[in-house]
Amino acid sequence: MSNQYQPLLPSEIYHLFTRAVGAEKLFLKPENYYFFLSKLKFHTENVCSLYCYTLIPNHFHLLVRIHDEELIIKAFEVKKNKSYDPLLHSLPDFIMEKFSNFLNSYTKAFNKVNQRKGSLFIDYLKRNIVNQNSDFLAFTWYIHKNAVHHGLTNKVGDWQFDSYQSLLSNKPTSLLRNDLMAWFDNREEFIIYHQQNIQLKNDITDI
Repeated sequence: MSNQYQPLLPSEIYHLFTRAVGAEKLFLKPENYYFFLSKLKFHTENVCSLYCYTLIPNHFHLLVRIHDEELIIKAFEVKKNKSYDPLLHSLPDFIMEKFSNFLNSYTKAFNKVNQRKGSLFIDYLKRNIVNQNSDFLAFTWYIHKNAVHHGLTNKVGDWQFDSYQSLLSNKPTSLLRNDLMAWFDNREEFIIYHQQNIQLKNDITDI
């Protein structure tokens, strides 16, 4: 079950997702999707790595692995220009700060280009923690079938703005491709797992 208030802890894996406010859209043209991914990497690569993702017109899903405590502390000390003290500072707060900066930065740029004002995302980042192997497989599949689930494409792998094809490619990627495939045992099992039947949704606001 999603809990937007559970902390983001070092060395854990999370399914992160949220959507636009009301009937707004997060992405109006292809450049928005690529800009969003560049902002994600810029603001969060020092606190997490990305397994997979999907970007839907009004919402997104990410599967991330938070870096271990040592790396987070180093990132904190570089960013804050001071020593980390566990009695004074919170690593989960620092991690969440990076994601908040990412969403705020995208919103400001989106608003400027599209001459709009106010919030773009709902006011919290939903998250599910991966507790076991079945969670990881289920979240990966859910992310990659999301575009089909919402009627945006006919089959997994056809949506331009998710990670499915990048994970199957041999081209360089910043995604945790090898680690992800290891959860499925191999590439073939990854493909087979993604051939499950998909129930369609009529409401794209249901994430």
